[in-house]
Amino acid sequence: MERSRPLARRPLVTLFTAAALAASGMTALSSAARAADADLARNGGFESGLDGWTCTAGKTVTSPVHGGTAALEATPAGADNARCAQTVTVKPDSRYTLTGHVRGTYVYLGARGTGTTDVSTWAQSAPDWQRLTTTFRTGPSTTRVTIYTHGWYGTGAYHADDISLTGPGGETGQPPAVPDGLATGSVTSTTVALTWSPVPGATGYAVYRDGTRVRTVTGTSTTVTGLTPSTAYAFQVAAVNDAGESARSATVTATTAEQSDGGGSGIPAHALVGYLHASFANGSGYTRLADVPDSWDVIDLAFGEPTSVTSGDIRFERCPVTECPNVESDAEFKAAIEAKQAAGKKVLISIGGQNGQVQLTTTAARDKFVSSVSAIIDEYGLDGLDIDFEGHSLSLNADDTDFKNPTTPVIVNLISALKTLKARYGEDFVLTMAPETFFVQLGYQYYGTGKWGGQDPRAGAYLPVIHALRDDLTLLHVQDYNSGPIMGLDNQYHSMGGADFHIAMTDMLLTGFPVAGDAANVFPPLRPDQIAIGMPASTNAGNGYVPPAEVNKALNCLTRKTDCGSYETHGTWPALRGLMTWSINWDRYSNWEFQKNFDAYFG
Repeated sequence: MERSRPLARRPLVTLFTAAALAASGMTALSSAARAADADLARNGGFESGLDGWTCTAGKTVTSPVHGGTAALEATPAGADNARCAQTVTVKPDSRYTLTGHVRGTYVYLGARGTGTTDVSTWAQSAPDWQRLTTTFRTGPSTTRVTIYTHGWYGTGAYHADDISLTGPGGETGQPPAVPDGLATGSVTSTTVALTWSPVPGATGYAVYRDGTRVRTVTGTSTTVTGLTPSTAYAFQVAAVNDAGESARSATVTATTAEQSDGGGSGIPAHALVGYLHASFANGSGYTRLADVPDSWDVIDLAFGEPTSVTSGDIRFERCPVTECPNVESDAEFKAAIEAKQAAGKKVLISIGGQNGQVQLTTTAARDKFVSSVSAIIDEYGLDGLDIDFEGHSLSLNADDTDFKNPTTPVIVNLISALKTLKARYGEDFVLTMAPETFFVQLGYQYYGTGKWGGQDPRAGAYLPVIHALRDDLTLLHVQDYNSGPIMGLDNQYHSMGGADFHIAMTDMLLTGFPVAGDAANVFPPLRPDQIAIGMPASTNAGNGYVPPAEVNKALNCLTRKTDCGSYETHGTWPALRGLMTWSINWDRYSNWEFQKNFDAYFG
């Protein structure tokens, strides 16, 4: 047997060459592996707005930005940390790197649903752009991961930009088929209802109006809102899944109806609305209807109240002589109503008030509400109805999360009752509402109990009623008084006591706003001729009184865009209908200060 030869020495250069070749081979393999990785985050630089992201409160801005021309700006408020998230398709048992650039205090970047250990990283204080990065490995069966960024409660706005998720892309399959069966349903002056057939494998549907994507929904129907009266629109729909979006469906067209003024044609362009204590004196003294000056264009008789909270049986009892010694007789009262109407005024019955809790929990209560309210209107020959539900009259069930499609019985039954009354009395029937800010503008931040529960179920609870009746509504005069601080569209809190509060609250109604911070769920603006600003007549009438100079500043800002102070409105509305006050009695008690200022301003 031959003995092994000793290993011959190789030239040093040969060894270096071999090592270099080995290193080169390793680099090639590493590059090939990395070539399979991709940035899976969609629109991570926010160059396409919030496309691909779901945000509780956020918008894109052009400054400051880290890269490109846009970045995310989101503002935590109350119990909302301004979370923006998107779900991406990944491969099981694979490693991923999540990075992003942030500015602000306590800004978080993280991933959930990894199938292993969810991860997050954060910047405690980043006055300038700071890079955050974290890694994770997906579980053996994980195919979808949610990446997110958010701020912290009460710390102000934060910014995020250039978010990326790097790793192997998942199997996304094929986009779904094109939807068919697209058809229009109910058409109003500002809305068009659409339905279509379901598509197998679709996780959602993109709705297009005149070629522009206006919303994404998960079901096979939607109502497109915020449209212009007497206008033709073209609609298409596309099916969506993780692999992308199908081609668009065949086009259907619809023309919105002519604009309705909600029965308000008999009300002047600039109207003064006031509540008259018709069933009590309340310390201000009783004022006979015949003694109400001609300046008052709409007179709300306060109040019709239920026999019990849930009965739906509304009764209107006039002030007794023991409380109101100068009260007129029924015959005199009815004659005064006729005289006001002959002079072009509108006299309504107002239902509710502070003590009149009304909860239409059943259809029987709904029907009793319709019949009993009709009996009051018919007995006194009134022009319409004002809904002043306060306290606990309206609240939302925990599973009722969409103001456009309410399911809570007290909400659904009230909408049905008001539509029935409107249909019964026709186009000239005047319908007004006087909700508190808690039930309307607070809906910008909170709606019902919220996604995670724990919120007041009354928050924003008037929104579904207003929205369902927006084409029948003559006037909405939110009570800008007896209110806590409310966040405006500038994401700042506004408090009673000056023009600023009235400007910010009214701007929200005329501009529209995302409900509970959801940019995909916007409460559409109301027409300016539907809006009157609700104010106390005097310091005796309620918290939030402002002197005439502040009243005029609010009117100047909203109708002329002057005297706006620090709040910048989203438009100018010279057709703003006017002012509402609580109350005519308290204004008389204060020597008609509110009325005289209105007359001087509008001439």
